[in-house]
Amino acid sequence: MTASWPLRALVVEDEWPARNYLVELLETSGLAQVVGAVGGVDEARQALCGDPPGVPVDVAFVDVQLGGADAPDAGLSLVRSIAAQPSAPSFVLATAYESHALEAFELGVVDYLLKPFSEERVTQCLRRLEQRRPFGPGASVAARIVARRKRSLVFLEPHEIWAFEAADRLTFVHTVHGTFDIDLSLSAVEGSFGRAFVRVHRNWLVNSAHIKELGRDGHETRLFVGAGVADAGPGMHVPVARERAASVRDMLLTNATGLRRT
Repeated sequence: MTASWPLRALVVEDEWPARNYLVELLETSGLAQVVGAVGGVDEARQALCGDPPGVPVDVAFVDVQLGGADAPDAGLSLVRSIAAQPSAPSFVLATAYESHALEAFELGVVDYLLKPFSEERVTQCLRRLEQRRPFGPGASVAARIVARRKRSLVFLEPHEIWAFEAADRLTFVHTVHGTFDIDLSLSAVEGSFGRAFVRVHRNWLVNSAHIKELGRDGHETRLFVGAGVADAGPGMHVPVARERAASVRDMLLTNATGLRRT
């Protein structure tokens, strides 16, 4: 079952012929409504994170080389700075080069479109996006998660969940009650729960409400997620991918006070 209302799309592309063509392909697909088309990082950031907020965006199609040869990965930097925020949309990278594909998927982008765009490829991308979201306009996210414990089914409320982990071709849910396995992939969990859970690593989704500590161990960044701060209560350490560390820190400091920022 897929959603029956169009995705709200933002196109971020500095070359106007490519921008206009992608807008045309998205609109004529019948699967997306383009709510904005901008040519630079600052305009994109304002559209996605501005105060006051603009029109809600479900997916942003971002060119890797915003600003041309002088900014070879400006689009990646934009995605990196926003992707971990709870209100971030899904991202699709659009580029003429394949060289950034690995880093793109480590950032959790949904798809990677190579130029020149084709109607078939754009439609395929939109179908993939449809499968990741709720089933009606304004639909609420999943109410509970169903996990397995031996031969029993365990029903968990979102607020009881600390994190989801992908390991050994399985997905585990870590909770105050223990760790259980589930049948969903991390991408499916993201689609079911919206942005309540934050992707901090390609193998980890965490409940931002349960993040109690952000620290470094040598060159590695880690979160403590659980009921207390570090050893003061039950919980677990979760690794943060190097390319996500800055955006995770910014996300945690948003609407928080008590720290002098320089």
